[in-house]
Amino acid sequence: MRCYRIKITSWISSFRYPNLISGYQPTLQVPPISTVLGVINACAGRYLDHKLLPLGYYFEYSARSIDLETIYQIGLEKEIKQNVIKREFLFENKLFIYLNNKEYIKYFRHPVYPLLLGRSTDLASVELVEEIELKEISSPTKIKGQIVPFNSCCLPGVIQALPKYFTNTIPRSNIGTEPYSVIPYNSADVPAPVKAYRDVIENKEVDIYFHELDFSKYL
Repeated sequence: MRCYRIKITSWISSFRYPNLISGYQPTLQVPPISTVLGVINACAGRYLDHKLLPLGYYFEYSARSIDLETIYQIGLEKEIKQNVIKREFLFENKLFIYLNNKEYIKYFRHPVYPLLLGRSTDLASVELVEEIELKEISSPTKIKGQIVPFNSCCLPGVIQALPKYFTNTIPRSNIGTEPYSVIPYNSADVPAPVKAYRDVIENKEVDIYFHELDFSKYL
């Protein structure tokens, strides 16, 4: 299959667990689909409907650690309270996005807005956009550095309910939330009962799972 591979890098990133509001803030080891779609929107400079969009991606990092972060809490009487929390973060990140929609590729060549991998301080940049050929794998064993729907694959990983996208309304609403298996890049090889496409990333074989996204019934 011919497609485009976009390499995005950042020094740090942190992907919050949706159900954790206060206290210690761990990070998911793979960004949710909604984060990746947010990166595409930032490149485009506008909200995209993402109808009938095949999307694959792979994420890895060099290290994981914990830092102290100052936050400001605003009460009902608008009083401001300062607090310090522990936040986990990932260091030296690489995100590879796979798209076969040529129209989207022009957005990555000239991004409109700054790109973020997580919070507003987690700035990222596009390093490379290239057209590649992927080989279809009927029995993949190297699906990692990705999230896959748990109900259809049942692959081992951290099971977490994650939204696919958010509406362009105020307030925003979650779209397509379902359980996913979050599989870090350094996981062991495990057979998966799904179709995937094999790529070689920096001399390492990875099987890329493509999400078939269609938000037409929500937007």
